Amino acid sequence: MSGRVRKLAAEAMRFGVVGGAGFVVDVGVFNLLRYAGSPGLLEHKPITAKVISVTLATIVTYLGNRHWTWAERERGSRHREVVFFLLFNGIGMAIALACLAVSHYGLALRSPLADNISANVVGLVLGMAFRFWSYRTFVFRVAAGRTYAVAGDSRQPVFAGRRRAVNGCTTPTPRTTRSASGRTS
Repeated sequence: MSGRVRKLAAEAMRFGVVGGAGFVVDVGVFNLLRYAGSPGLLEHKPITAKVISVTLATIVTYLGNRHWTWAERERGSRHREVVFFLLFNGIGMAIALACLAVSHYGLALRSPLADNISANVVGLVLGMAFRFWSYRTFVFRVAAGRTYAVAGDSRQPVFAGRRRAVNGCTTPTPRTTRSASGRTS
């Protein structure tokens, strides 16, 4: 297996573990809100229950993904990262909600089992695939010109491109940029 595939598999495994924790929060809160008590607090409001459960799961998954799944990736602006995380998580939530809405309202499958299959199996799997791609691509990005080692310590940054020795130390070759006036820096 190539280093790139191993790295992707390791990321996917960590993402899956974090997602599993989020899943437990999501499904647990959803079912508590819908079915705990007689009647459940949100027994007749499955969409509201799902929004609340996904919101709580989002907090768990953001922290897990930032501090474990993609901890080695450079941190940019926290504001930008959180905004993009919430945006893409919202789209992932919309995917799960669409599955629940089609099943519950469109197909009139209103049993607890049907709601759970549509929201917490079909919707969650589709939303998870979208989230993995979008978080990896847009939220927790690798800094330009930087890759990460696969063998040994996978948390050590390795700079792509040529390297040069300065005072006996190997450093990445600085990139030059051209300003609007044509000067290089």
